Amino acid sequence: MRHGVKINHLGRTKEHRGALLRNLACQLIQHKRIITTLAKARALRQFVEPLLTRAKTDNMHNRWLVFSYLQHKTAVKELFDVIGEKIAQRPGGYTRIIKLGTRPGDAAEQALIELVDFNETYKKSATTQKAATRKTRRGGRKKSSTGQTAEAEAASTTENPSSEAAQ
Repeated sequence: MRHGVKINHLGRTKEHRGALLRNLACQLIQHKRIITTLAKARALRQFVEPLLTRAKTDNMHNRWLVFSYLQHKTAVKELFDVIGEKIAQRPGGYTRIIKLGTRPGDAAEQALIELVDFNETYKKSATTQKAATRKTRRGGRKKSSTGQTAEAEAASTTENPSSEAAQ
């Protein structure tokens, strides 16, 4: 029975699972998104999130700790130089898993795992955010060139002829 087992062994030995997660993490860091099975993506998220948290503060101790997990020099350099700067303000949740359906060969559930800050399709640019705040759905009265509303202009023109007639 599996009572209290918190880790998905992925059908591998400890050494094989460690090598698999290490390679997947290096590929995720270098390519910013990878496609794999859903079980591997969930296991990779647990493996890589603490490493990304370490990358937010760039010092030699954190570099040594991350290198002890990854054992890949270029991945560590990319993680601290590029990714660490971009996720510095994010409090957590550095990865996103998107389900892609089943694989035709063996019907394994596939997923895309990506770094959240490197996906440009979900980000709104500053210009579109400003434009969106200025637009309203209501049709209000337009202001004239003098700064009065059309309703106030109509009231002032109707008052003027009646006041002239009274004189």
